[in-house]
Amino acid sequence: MLFPTLDFLLFFIVVLAVMVPLAVTAEWRKLALVAASYFFYAQWNWHYCLLLAGSSLLTYAGGIAIGAASSQRTRKLIVGVTVAMHLLLLSTFKYLDFLVGSANHLLHALGAGRELPFMEIILPVGISFFTFHGISYLVDTYRGDVAVCRRPVDILLYLSFFPQLVAGPIVRAAFFLPQLARPPAERVPLAEPVLLILGGLFKKVVIATYLATDLVDPVFFDPSRFGTTDLVLAAYGYAVQIYCDFSAYTDMAIGFAALLGYRFPINFDQPYRAQSLREFWQRWHISLSSWLRDYLYKPLGGSRGSRWFTARNLMITMLLGGIWHGAAWKFVAWGGLHGAGLVIERWLQPWSGAWARSWWGRALAVLIVFHIVCLGWILFRADSFDTVVIYLTTLVHGQDAEMQATPFTIALIVLGLALNAVPRDVPGRIAALLGERPAWLWGVTAGFAIAMIDAMGPDGVAPFIYFQF
Repeated sequence: MLFPTLDFLLFFIVVLAVMVPLAVTAEWRKLALVAASYFFYAQWNWHYCLLLAGSSLLTYAGGIAIGAASSQRTRKLIVGVTVAMHLLLLSTFKYLDFLVGSANHLLHALGAGRELPFMEIILPVGISFFTFHGISYLVDTYRGDVAVCRRPVDILLYLSFFPQLVAGPIVRAAFFLPQLARPPAERVPLAEPVLLILGGLFKKVVIATYLATDLVDPVFFDPSRFGTTDLVLAAYGYAVQIYCDFSAYTDMAIGFAALLGYRFPINFDQPYRAQSLREFWQRWHISLSSWLRDYLYKPLGGSRGSRWFTARNLMITMLLGGIWHGAAWKFVAWGGLHGAGLVIERWLQPWSGAWARSWWGRALAVLIVFHIVCLGWILFRADSFDTVVIYLTTLVHGQDAEMQATPFTIALIVLGLALNAVPRDVPGRIAALLGERPAWLWGVTAGFAIAMIDAMGPDGVAPFIYFQF
């Protein structure tokens, strides 16, 4: 069930209608949201609702056990075992066939005549996200950042809440669970959530979808058929597509959660205006990059040591961040590219101060970082290393071919980059200017805007890019 579909619109209207009479009864409200979230997830494959429930029960039991432990050593053992069980579950579904394939390549290189059989396990949608939510709760409980949750329904809702279930953002337990302890608001402001949802719909249905179908998909399918200009524009186009696609999902998730009375943290903050790769990761998929920082990079030792020690930690973090995105070596290479860039940046930092203080130095830094990121996106988007080699070889050597990109697709790239430059608080400012309006007026406005966006977009809606992760 995709956000930009009639099915989801009807589903959400029903959920809102059910929430109204339950506004004063917090426990029944949470149970209803859990039921709605499992119904939402079951539309993809109901069998994996059992996996989601099992992950939730493991998380709940682990938290109770941590709270009941009598010594720090026991608490540490419990959190280690439960986190390992979460990671084992994730690895089995996401990486088992990848490891089998890699082993078969090695066996073939060694001349072995037999191959290991593939398990052909279907990857459950959103498993990476609800696994990271579970780990967040367990580690935060161990650290004392969040109280032990005694109500199973709270953990069930935390892991399954449908706005962020399949593609994030990754909401920390310490951020979300205290909201469940408070009574729901009697009146939910409508302006900002509706603006976020409509803006997300436009970015997904119009910009991301047209760029994918008209430029990015054809070029990456066979880059050898296209000229240098198209290859450059396709790299820019994918940078805009993935930004508009993923930020659209999180904008809509934040909006839907807000209409239900819950807050989510922001996940994007003008990432393509970053002047360094470090700043890029402070602005891009903020919930993931901060998760990797706090639950992986810092426990490894962070920057508390020599520059080689810090470089090791950065590379491990980014390599694992790369493999988190998918079971393929190209994602490892993508993470390695960003890790190496972060290491080099840190080493060059003492010599970059004066240069970074000038306006032209900052502008040049933005251009350099943007093109490094676009180079990484080529690795991220290509279906194989062979495609990457063909793409980059054709791009470097140049090739005469009739230009396939149209003025419309170029205009969408420019528009997408312009939207990236919009400050994150603009929807809130517009909402403040509009003030409170009757709910029926927002409903009519949203309905008209949705109809216009649907008319502007192509037929059909592709799944969000981050569904595969």
